[in-house]
Amino acid sequence: MGRMAGRRALLAVPVLAAVTFGVFAVAAASPFDPVKAYAGTAGLTASQENLDQLRVNLGVDQPLVTRWWNWLTSALSGDLGDSSVMRQPVSDVIGERLGWSVLLAASAFAVAVVLGTGLGVLAARRPGGLLDRCVSSAAYTLEAAPAFWLGLLAIWFLALKLDVFPAGGLTDAASDTVTFGQVATHLVLPAAVLGISQLPWFFLYVRQGVADALDEDPVRGARARGLRERTVLLGHALRSGMLPMLTLIGSRVPELITGALLVETVFSWPGIAAATVQAATSVDFPLLAALTVLATAAVVLGNLLSDLLYAIADPRVGFDG
Repeated sequence: MGRMAGRRALLAVPVLAAVTFGVFAVAAASPFDPVKAYAGTAGLTASQENLDQLRVNLGVDQPLVTRWWNWLTSALSGDLGDSSVMRQPVSDVIGERLGWSVLLAASAFAVAVVLGTGLGVLAARRPGGLLDRCVSSAAYTLEAAPAFWLGLLAIWFLALKLDVFPAGGLTDAASDTVTFGQVATHLVLPAAVLGISQLPWFFLYVRQGVADALDEDPVRGARARGLRERTVLLGHALRSGMLPMLTLIGSRVPELITGALLVETVFSWPGIAAATVQAATSVDFPLLAALTVLATAAVVLGNLLSDLLYAIADPRVGFDG
């Protein structure tokens, strides 16, 4: 296990370096001017000399490779630079928002895995039954539904129509303190929407995997020995049927990140979505690069986690194979 994780970590280094260089290259080719974005309305009346000096101060007058290399060497020493759009260190921007994004993504992931697994097992017990047809139809429909559309629908129905949950934010509008109860209440809708947007894939994988496992000889043998149906289903079929789903975890991480950005925007959740949008539109090189590294690292870790879980669940798969 250690050797496999070490190899993945070494392979991630050039990947992260290439990704950050790509961010700087795309940003350099962008039609947006970081100097004008930084100056705001004052840039409309500023002289060219002032704009040129501001360009030097921001470091955007340097060649692409120089800007990227300076940022990379500083980042390796722990200095992620300053965000020109947020007017504060990049580490502070990420530190203030990352925890809320992780909370939302983790809650949504738990919703998707638990509900997807439970519904998949129940549907696999009777393929073609009423539950299977209803849930499968809903899953295929949700696959085509964008997360932001589900969010808007949830706000209209559950927040505005029924007034069951708050429409957005982290706390109540009249509150100036952050409490556990308010955060939990405001988390329900965005976490549910993001989780439901990811649920169809987990449901379909588990359903198919468990249905196939129920037809295998070991499961038939367990039934022939007189074991209870619950024991056969959860102790034999589910373990075998979960293997394909474990490989899905890593591949869903990019979709989870993208969906989280959309959901955060819809529900005004104080995560990294707003910072990402502002960094992209303002061509904030340091912040863009740091956020991209975080997203890429999450994808790499997600794929590593799926491999580790698969190897743990199936001892026939070697960690170093």
